[in-house]
Amino acid sequence: MFFHESTRCDVFFVTLKKSERLFSPTTCYNDYAISPREFHWESQSLTHEASATGQRYIHHAERGSRVLLFVREENKRGQVTLPFLCLGFAEYVSHEGERPMAIRWRLHRAIPGGFYPELAVAV
Repeated sequence: MFFHESTRCDVFFVTLKKSERLFSPTTCYNDYAISPREFHWESQSLTHEASATGQRYIHHAERGSRVLLFVREENKRGQVTLPFLCLGFAEYVSHEGERPMAIRWRLHRAIPGGFYPELAVAV
């Protein structure tokens, strides 16, 4: 996750299958495609609804910021580091919980059909 201030854009880089070797228990977030147009994403472990970051996510559209989502199934396949697939911009739909916040995003464009099964693997 990275917020680029000058363009007012949150950029999320999501790896769906998180290996215990590369991710700690506090960063093994449950991220997955809900449908070709919706994505479930969990924020960083300390983010809560009342925090500045939580409020930026919830109110991004009315505050003039955007969310851009990049996803890959896993970090590596064999010795090859896998690239991220750009799913494009997304709009906030709803959230549940805190620390982390489980946020539902609606994608501006549908996930390409061939990629959807891979991105929904966590469901």
